[in-house]
Amino acid sequence: MRYMQTGGFQNNPVMRLTLGLTLALLVAFTATNFMLYFAKMDLTPSSVVSYYNGNEEEFRHARTYQSMLEVTHSHLAMMALVMLLLTHLIVFAPLRRSGKITLIVAAFGSALMSEGAGWLVRFVDPAFALLKVLSFVTLQGSLLFLLVSLAMFLWTARQRQREVEQVFLAAETEEELAEEEAQLP
Repeated sequence: MRYMQTGGFQNNPVMRLTLGLTLALLVAFTATNFMLYFAKMDLTPSSVVSYYNGNEEEFRHARTYQSMLEVTHSHLAMMALVMLLLTHLIVFAPLRRSGKITLIVAAFGSALMSEGAGWLVRFVDPAFALLKVLSFVTLQGSLLFLLVSLAMFLWTARQRQREVEQVFLAAETEEELAEEEAQLP
């Protein structure tokens, strides 16, 4: 934990590589979130109701309890891990505590609401379709903000590492010159 608190991980190229590759996969994950959502629905509540409750005109069946349970089961585990990974990095960002808490709650809350809203539309009341749309938009906005924050962190950490290396290289060069001068007659 001390490694994270002191920022030592910022200077570790292997850690930056790991985070960079994670970032690439999570950007692809977020892109496929958009593609999957918009392949089935759009940002109108009526499209959400049609997707979950079926639509006779489009010959679309209502979502079954079993199919929703299977999707929810995998989504909850995946979103928990994604949100944990991204929000734990925000803990070390230079943001006010209230901003960090707001972002963390918004990210986890929108992920949970995005899953729960489909159930509410299907089994409680179609009026919850607006909640599904709003939670999707909030979730995707949170993901994008967290991913951009991680990308900026990686970029600035790389720049800082280069600056530190240049300082150490300059210091070593000065020391070598001083040693050479001391050896001259």
